[in-house]
Amino acid sequence: MTARAFGLVKTVKVRDPICHKRCNMTTPANKDYSLVLVDGSSYLFRAFHALPPLTNKAGEATGAVFGVLNMLRKLITEVQPDYFAVVFDASGKTFRNDMYGEYKANRPPMPDELRSQIEPLHKIIRANGWPLISVKGVEADDVIGTLCQQASAAGMDTLVSTGDKDLAQLVNDHVTLINTMSNQWLDIPGVEAKFGVPPEKIIDYLALMGDTVDNVPGVTKVGPKTAVKLLAEHESLEGVVAAADSVKGKLGENLRDAVGHLPLSKELVTIKCDVELDVVPQDLLNSEPDAPALTEWYSRFGFNKLLAELGGDEIAATDTEAPNAAHINPAPEGDYECIFEKAEFNKWLEKLQAAELFAFDTETTSLDYMQAEIVGLSFAVEAGGAAYVPLAHDYPGAPDQLDRDWVLEQLKPLLEDRSRGKVGQHLKYDAHVLMHYGITLRGIAHDTMLESYVLDSVATRHDMDSLAKHYLDRSTTKFEEVAGKGAKQLTFNQVDLDIASDYAAEDADVTLQLHQTLWPQLQALPKVASVYTDIELPLIPILTAIEHRGVLIDRQALGKQSQQLAERMAELEQAAHEAADQPFNLGSPKQLQEILFEKQGLPVIKKTPKGAPSTAEDVLVDLADQGFELPKLIIEHRSLSKLKSTYTDNLPKQIDPTTGRVHTSYHQAIAATGRLSSSNPNLQNIPIRTAEGRRVREAFIADEGRILLAADYSQVELRIMAHLSGDEGLLKAFQNGEDIHRATAAEVFESSEVTSDQRRSAKAINFGLIYGMSAFGLAKQLGVGRNEAQDYIDLYFARYPGVKRFMDNTRAAAREDGYVETVFGRRLYLPEINSRNGQRRQYAERTAINAPMQGTAA
Repeated sequence: MTARAFGLVKTVKVRDPICHKRCNMTTPANKDYSLVLVDGSSYLFRAFHALPPLTNKAGEATGAVFGVLNMLRKLITEVQPDYFAVVFDASGKTFRNDMYGEYKANRPPMPDELRSQIEPLHKIIRANGWPLISVKGVEADDVIGTLCQQASAAGMDTLVSTGDKDLAQLVNDHVTLINTMSNQWLDIPGVEAKFGVPPEKIIDYLALMGDTVDNVPGVTKVGPKTAVKLLAEHESLEGVVAAADSVKGKLGENLRDAVGHLPLSKELVTIKCDVELDVVPQDLLNSEPDAPALTEWYSRFGFNKLLAELGGDEIAATDTEAPNAAHINPAPEGDYECIFEKAEFNKWLEKLQAAELFAFDTETTSLDYMQAEIVGLSFAVEAGGAAYVPLAHDYPGAPDQLDRDWVLEQLKPLLEDRSRGKVGQHLKYDAHVLMHYGITLRGIAHDTMLESYVLDSVATRHDMDSLAKHYLDRSTTKFEEVAGKGAKQLTFNQVDLDIASDYAAEDADVTLQLHQTLWPQLQALPKVASVYTDIELPLIPILTAIEHRGVLIDRQALGKQSQQLAERMAELEQAAHEAADQPFNLGSPKQLQEILFEKQGLPVIKKTPKGAPSTAEDVLVDLADQGFELPKLIIEHRSLSKLKSTYTDNLPKQIDPTTGRVHTSYHQAIAATGRLSSSNPNLQNIPIRTAEGRRVREAFIADEGRILLAADYSQVELRIMAHLSGDEGLLKAFQNGEDIHRATAAEVFESSEVTSDQRRSAKAINFGLIYGMSAFGLAKQLGVGRNEAQDYIDLYFARYPGVKRFMDNTRAAAREDGYVETVFGRRLYLPEINSRNGQRRQYAERTAINAPMQGTAA
């Protein structure tokens, strides 16, 4: 196993994923299809949810359009059909709504960010010359079903591209389905293998199960396995209905309850195959693309690669879109070497020594940087070319490889040379691994993970696979495709070198190409580039040293506390049983619901999405505050259970057997605002407000003769607010060394003798406003009415007008620019700051206020 990006495994190339030949059989994948029909509505939703929220310079959503276009282009290129069409649902109701008024009633409204992309997508598809069909009163499935039936009657083989299981009922000798997201092909045997029934029984299968998404009523608690079993025993839906009286148990009861609506369910899931259409399959020919129209659309949406293919290179080259726009650059094919001989290695060593900058990557046996062993090394000095040096592939029959110690000895002077620039993806991991071999990695000139993160922390995830897709339009394969998954997954030393060499070399090649794409964009933004070069890059060796050193913990102290927590939890459990007048599972929300709200009749404060009374933490806290005993016991039990499982039980298991210390990972590219996060284990969220939490902290100890020193900024975010807002009242309070919360209370409540309650309220206001808290939220926190909380906020802004002015100006600038900045120039892009969805827009506005302070503090 290897470490691609920050904790995500690396992947290898897939060999022709569209071809699945077995002996001399004709498989669905290599069959010639005259007609290809695309379920456009399925494509649209999948693209919208699969891609990050891409936007163009004007803030228009573009991700779904970009995703659908890529999928369509790939499908056409691979299948090359004679006839082709994209079919979309039309707006408005269909005949199924007339049949059953509740049809699809549960579906949430379409997000505005998706709705806005439908019309542009339709226009771009038509401008490409691809036939598009949408028929009022029916669904896309019905149009596809009708065209499939017409094509089958004409002897044409049809491929339907969809992710919708309902379309499996259309499969026959001439109709095959493909799910391009999973590359799953469904012919007649494929349907039976996937669903357990042949295509002709899919309608009955769907009717029995119903569909919660489309609100089609089925038989309660009948899922795929039960539906298959019923159809196997009774042949058809009608056979199942006829035998309903003889089916025993709860299934029989549920079946008899459903008998009345099953015929309707069957009608609802049956695809209509006789829709009146203006075209027949033979009419569905591609026409010439409308190049001017496409140029206009691609320029507007920032689709640079597509624009370049139209001959718009000049436009693409001068486009200065925001980093979170959907710009994609073409990547050259890789010319990769696998090095087995010293002479070949020495040639590459000379290349590296002569290069101003080279990409570097390690292949290892583990994602745990303290346990990982080097399996091989890869290098690249120019885009499209790279080499892999295997060192420890030890599967049966593996070829002889260069000696690892000898290779590392040759590389050590180069890797430790500060003047020789290296670029990598998450080089902190590689630095850790090299330390096990006596090499201190120096000369880290660039890290593509951090380049992407600083450029735009919310545009995409920052692992190499996501970056390659987002910035290079290059799909990297998944580790499972190379090494398998689950208990049988191979480590990288067991992967065949025929596969491993190209895969590993690709890592270095793609990393170099990412740097060549990202660094110029950073250089165009000097303040942002300064955050990268002056803050993030210098932090890499510091964090590496901290992580590798690790932290010492007192195993015995944690073990003792774990035992004491277990005893206290047992006492709480007994007390809870007595308070409930019956034994029950404290970890069961269902049992707790019954006891709290049915048996004890406590007030229902909030409900789950399914309508059941909620037993969430905030609900229990509210009930405990009202004086109810059982919720209070449950809260304490949950708190101790979490402390025990997360810390006192788990921390000792994470002590490294070699160093005797715990080694966390500090992540630079997770939190959007620039803050570090910690994992495996998380050492940043150890509780401090309870005595039990403080005891966990006491288990972190120093070596003999040393001490641990805790240091903290005093009210750092409030100080930053004072600096950014320039408010005279806040600045004066800090300059005079006053207790800022007491000073705020004195101002807001116009009192020279501030009470502890007033100080507490002022503290809630101070921090609440920084984090965008509304009057409703403040009221809940202070235990006062909403109007009173609003009065507090109004008084605060009256006393500190600079804060109000800063917040208003920040929101306005964020709406105009699409981002906010910290004092040091770090940008946080806010793609939903102008969203028509009120909740999303308000969240973005709260983030706009908070991010400059939190990011500057970080």
